[in-house]
Amino acid sequence: MGDLGGLRRRLPYLADLGVDAVWITPWYPSPMADGGYDVADYRDIDPRFGTLADADALLAEAHALGLRVIVDLVANHTSEQHPWFAAALAAGPGSPERERYFFRDGRAGGAEPPNDWVSAFGGGAWTRVTEPDGHPGQWYLHLFAPQQPDLDWSTPQVADEFDAILRFWFDRGIDGVRVDAAPAMAKAPGLPDAGHAPGAAFESRNWVGNPHWDVDAVHDILRRWRRIGDSYGGDRLFVTEAVVNGPERLSRYVRPDEMHTTFNFDYLTSPWDAAALRQVVDSTLAALEPVGAPATWVFSSHDETRHVTRFGRAWTGAAFGGAALPASETDLELGLRRARAAALLTLALPGSAYVYQGEELGLPEVEDLPEEALQDPTWERSGRTVRGRDGCRVPLPWEGDRPPFGFTTGAATWLPQPAGWARLTAAAQHDDPGSTLSLYRAALRLRRRLRGTGMSWRDAPEGVLAFDRGPRFRCVVNLAAEPVDLAGQGEVLLASGPCGAELPADTAVWLAPGG
Repeated sequence: MGDLGGLRRRLPYLADLGVDAVWITPWYPSPMADGGYDVADYRDIDPRFGTLADADALLAEAHALGLRVIVDLVANHTSEQHPWFAAALAAGPGSPERERYFFRDGRAGGAEPPNDWVSAFGGGAWTRVTEPDGHPGQWYLHLFAPQQPDLDWSTPQVADEFDAILRFWFDRGIDGVRVDAAPAMAKAPGLPDAGHAPGAAFESRNWVGNPHWDVDAVHDILRRWRRIGDSYGGDRLFVTEAVVNGPERLSRYVRPDEMHTTFNFDYLTSPWDAAALRQVVDSTLAALEPVGAPATWVFSSHDETRHVTRFGRAWTGAAFGGAALPASETDLELGLRRARAAALLTLALPGSAYVYQGEELGLPEVEDLPEEALQDPTWERSGRTVRGRDGCRVPLPWEGDRPPFGFTTGAATWLPQPAGWARLTAAAQHDDPGSTLSLYRAALRLRRRLRGTGMSWRDAPEGVLAFDRGPRFRCVVNLAAEPVDLAGQGEVLLASGPCGAELPADTAVWLAPGG
C-alpha cells in the first residue's frame, strides 16, 4: 500500500523487469476495512494514494514505457460508507434504496439470520441493522466483511451503474480490469439455505450448486461487460478472480463472449510435487481448449502465503486466502531454491503469468508480524485465531540497509518490514547475476521467444517435469530427490541454480535442443 507518485517512480523498474502490464489493487476512496476492497466511490482515487490527475499521469507514463495498466473492479459489494448503503440504512425496510443490496427480515421473529450462508472471512454472512426508529430490524448480506455489503445484481440500477463505472475508466485509458470475487455476484432466487453446517468454512473450491457462489446468472453480467470492453478501440483485457470447483467450472468464465482470462487457483495452491503439478497443467489446458482461452499461472498473490515460505515446509500446498496448512517449520533456503525453479516452470508454460510484487526478489512470508500490526479482517473475524494475509502484503524493500528500505520517506511502512530484508532489496540484487531478480529479468526476456509455440510433454523420470515449446526450447524441472542426467538435452539457456551435466534436485533449466 503506497501512493501513485511512488508507483510512477518505479515504472522504469517494471519495464526493466520485463513485464507487459501492472495490475493495481483498488485505488478508490475507501475506509480500508479490507485493504481497499471496500469501495466508497468508484470514480475517484483515495487521497492517501493521490488524485485522478495522478492516475492520468501514471497511465501516460506507463504507456510511454510500453506497460499496460489493469485496475481492480470490486463489484460484488461496496463499502458500508458508500452513499448507496448510507441511503439504504436511512430509508428503512421496503424502500427502493434497500433494493440495491440484500436486506431481508430475519427468521425466528427477526432474531436469526435469513439463511445459513457463511462469510469468506469467517462466521455468518448476515448482520442485523438498527432501523431509523432505533429498533433492531432487518439483516443485510455480506459474503465478506460486515463493512462490505453485497450488491443485488438483479436490480437494474446496479447493473447500469457499473456499466457507467467501466466506461469511466476505459475512457481514461485503462487497459484492463481484474474482476474481484466474480462468482459471488449472482445469488440464487429466493436466497435458499446452502446446507452449511454450524461453523462451516468458506470452501468455494469444493462447492457444487451453491446458492451464493458460482450461480449461472453471473455469466450474464460478464457478457454485458465484455460487450462494453469490445466497444472500445484497441484491446481491453478482462481477467476474473473465480475460485470455483475445478477447471471445467472455471472455463465457463472465459467462454468467447465472456472474460479473456481467469486466475488459476488450482495451480496457485498446488504442492511442490511433479505429479500434482502436471495434473493441474493438463486439466487446465484441456478445460480451456474448447473455449479457446489462454491459461494463467501464478504461485503467489496478495491473498496467499508467499511460495518461498510454503515451498520450504513439509507440506507445500496451500489453502487459498489463508496460511498454508498444516503449519510446520520452514527451511527458507530450500524454499527459495524451489521458488526459483518454480519461476522457470511457470514462465515456460503457455499462456499468461502473474508475478506478485516481491516474488522477483525472493521475498518470504513475514510470519512474525506483531498482533497489534495485523489489519486483515480475517484476524478479528476468526476470534484472533487466523492471522490472515498480512504476511504477504508487507511493502517491498527497494534500497538501503534498514527499514523502510526506500518505500517511504516516513519512519515506517504500514506493515513493518524485517530488518533482514537488507540483502533482498531491489538495489542489492540489481547487478548480481546470481540474484533472484536477475533470474526473473532473464526469464522474462527469454519468454518472449515462446509466443505462438505449442507445448508437448517429454518422457522423464519420476519426479521430473520436462516439456518442449516448439523445436528450440525445452524446460526440465527436477522435483525428485536425486540429480537428473542432462546429457544430450541441448545448450543451457537459463538455470534456476548451479547445474552441469546433471540437474540437481529442486532445480529447473531452460535448454535449446540441438538439431
